[in-house]
Amino acid sequence: MYNFEFVKPSSVAEAVEALSSEDAQALGGGQTLIPTMKQRLASPAKLVSLTGIEEMKEINSDGKVLTIGGGVTHAKVADGGYGAISELAAHIGDPAVRNRGTIGGSLANNDPSADYPAAVLASNATVHTNKRAIAADDYFDGMFSTALDDGEIITFVEFPVPEAANYQKFEQPASRFALVGVFVAKYPDGVRVAVTGASEGGVFRWTEAEEALSANFSADALDGLSVSADGMIDDLHGTPEYRAHLVKVLTARAVAAA
Repeated sequence: MYNFEFVKPSSVAEAVEALSSEDAQALGGGQTLIPTMKQRLASPAKLVSLTGIEEMKEINSDGKVLTIGGGVTHAKVADGGYGAISELAAHIGDPAVRNRGTIGGSLANNDPSADYPAAVLASNATVHTNKRAIAADDYFDGMFSTALDDGEIITFVEFPVPEAANYQKFEQPASRFALVGVFVAKYPDGVRVAVTGASEGGVFRWTEAEEALSANFSADALDGLSVSADGMIDDLHGTPEYRAHLVKVLTARAVAAA
């Protein structure tokens, strides 16, 4: 590790001010950033810890909308979210990761195999920052890329609570990231299906499945549909064709479970 400045503000305003200095970077749970710094793949001059901002650690629900602060840990989401999101959070990493990692940090990093992006996109959630509100369809911008500007902080995320939802993940046994993960959410105006872990472009919606399931919310509605292997990740864990196959299999399982 190398020398850097560390600050721990107690409010969003203080954090924004700290991040305005040159080469400063926000630090959530540090589950991605700290290992990256150890490998010298990132070298910010200042780390701005968001763990002291109490207003970002709350979970609230009125039965229609679930609001999760950007600083809420995976473990807390597992205890306080609605069914599908709680189950998703309960299977992120291991206990150490779940007790340190945060939803805001995960969404800001936007790892192509992370779980939360699928929940946000399938739920048509809204990502709120210190500057604005960003719709899920406008937030994700490819692998490790989002609509966030430099110094912008995710303060909370609003999830419309669905009529039915489920998340299915085929995980890599070592990292417990999603080799492929599918989140299905049914709302009065239709069904949304979001896929993580599969595409080189990051999380995406499977619109063909959404149309079929909106007409008939049953695993049988997926009969005859297929996912193209074009643009799917090809690595030692699975071929593009294997990942494309898993998308359909996991979508059917999610619908049946929901």
